[in-house]
Amino acid sequence: MTNNNIPLARKAMIDSQLRTSGVTEPFVLARMGSVAREDFVPEGARTIAYIDRAVPLGGGKFLAAPLVHGKMLAEARPALDDTTLIVESGSGYLAELLRPLVGKLDTIGADEVAGGKKGRKSYSLILVDGAIEHLPDALSNRLEENGRIVTGLVLRGVTRLATGRKVAGSVTLQPLAEIGIPVLHAFDRPKEWSF
Repeated sequence: MTNNNIPLARKAMIDSQLRTSGVTEPFVLARMGSVAREDFVPEGARTIAYIDRAVPLGGGKFLAAPLVHGKMLAEARPALDDTTLIVESGSGYLAELLRPLVGKLDTIGADEVAGGKKGRKSYSLILVDGAIEHLPDALSNRLEENGRIVTGLVLRGVTRLATGRKVAGSVTLQPLAEIGIPVLHAFDRPKEWSF
């Protein structure tokens, strides 16, 4: 794909991947139409930046398919009064999509959160750029009361988009739809023996 074809690929992503799958929110389409996915992948993967599946970034990291990010943004419904945390998968793309839509944006690596790194700051909105087997306390504790979270969730080996809200100090994730989301293995549950 030459540089001349990239704007066409971006338009095709919006028309044939997002709109046809029900992602029609104007703010989502505007952001995904203006942020260059090809800038968030290795040089050798620029020609496949707009395909309808995850793009390998190396080191076990991926840029999720466009539909994943489109649906995440639509479910998050970001607002300028949101203080937002993105748990990064390594690409930086989701943060760039969200940056002008929220009041404050911080990012943290998945390994840092899964390792139990504590933060004092609380957030009204958390997005996890990948699928997790469980939501660790180190992350749910960062969500303020009535705050929202959008993440991928692994249930019985299948990834789903999920949302949650913190109510009475507790966060419960509600799976919404099956969708292929790269798994963040830093959030895998410890394996247990069973007889």
